[in-house]
Amino acid sequence: MSRAEATTVDGLDLPALERFFTGHVPGFGGPLTAELLQGGRSNLTYRLTDRRTTWVLRRPPLGGLTPSAHDMHREYRIVSALAGSGVPVAPTVAFIPADVMGVPCSVVEYVDGPVIRTQEQLHALPAPDIRRCAYGLVDVLARLHAVDPGCIGLEGFGRPDGYLARQIRRWNDQWHRVRTRDLDDVETLRARLVEACPVESGASIVHGDFRIDNAILDPDDPAQVRALVDWEMATLGDPLADLGLHLVYSDPAFEPVLAGSAASTSRELPTADHLAEHYADATGRDLSRLPFYLALGYFKIAVIAEGIHARFQQGLTRGSGFATVGDAVAPLVANGLRALARNLSPELS
Repeated sequence: MSRAEATTVDGLDLPALERFFTGHVPGFGGPLTAELLQGGRSNLTYRLTDRRTTWVLRRPPLGGLTPSAHDMHREYRIVSALAGSGVPVAPTVAFIPADVMGVPCSVVEYVDGPVIRTQEQLHALPAPDIRRCAYGLVDVLARLHAVDPGCIGLEGFGRPDGYLARQIRRWNDQWHRVRTRDLDDVETLRARLVEACPVESGASIVHGDFRIDNAILDPDDPAQVRALVDWEMATLGDPLADLGLHLVYSDPAFEPVLAGSAASTSRELPTADHLAEHYADATGRDLSRLPFYLALGYFKIAVIAEGIHARFQQGLTRGSGFATVGDAVAPLVANGLRALARNLSPELS
């Protein structure tokens, strides 16, 4: 096997997959070939093909240190449930149990379309299309939050009551699981989040990682989303946690997590306060406590970034662009403290 071929299938057992596909995927003709699309920041994502049909497979990271953040069955369940709901998702194909390759995996149909990850990709669009894309994403988020979980079989998917307090505990637990250094500001932010934690603003399906590069866009109209991806942290909870996280991704402090050119941090996008206003207009939700949700978003991203940094240090990431991720952690935590100190404005700057 050549070096390129070894990299292509790293993390996959193709013979085991072919046996599974033969029994569970109608029309599969084999053999399978695989290409790593994204590796190490979240679940590993591969494009599979038998030269007739193309699929996308997702599996947990190698040596994952935060197992509850990489729940493939939850991801598969919610994507299956959302089909036909009006929220764009890739059609599900099969859930692969852990006894096939040692870890659980999900397989969905391949959805063609651009994914905008870098500022260079974003800035290739005309300025009006950049704004339309940003507001179109917020419209999809509002649409997701309007879905009645009970109507699509997700009434028991999560526990909305107490969601915010559990999020603080969860990400604090994850910090202690993955941390590679001591940062006093992490404990300070946690304690202040506990003190400021409000009653939930409502209950809905939350995506858990809603940002521009987790959307496959229509190649002819970037304001239209063909599929939302990366549902591994989805649950039932407070919808404003989704909004706060989405707005935090616009902070330049996030740039090192995506190798310094995160599309979500572009100054060509509408400002965080304009996006928040658009969401409020679309949903009618009260955003007076938004600073808390911003601070929670900073806390969450900082812990996720530390987990990626830990995997990078252990040689468990795949692909490039991981050397800078650890640089983001302290600034994200500091900006979370600043966000929590603001009580009147949703602005990030």
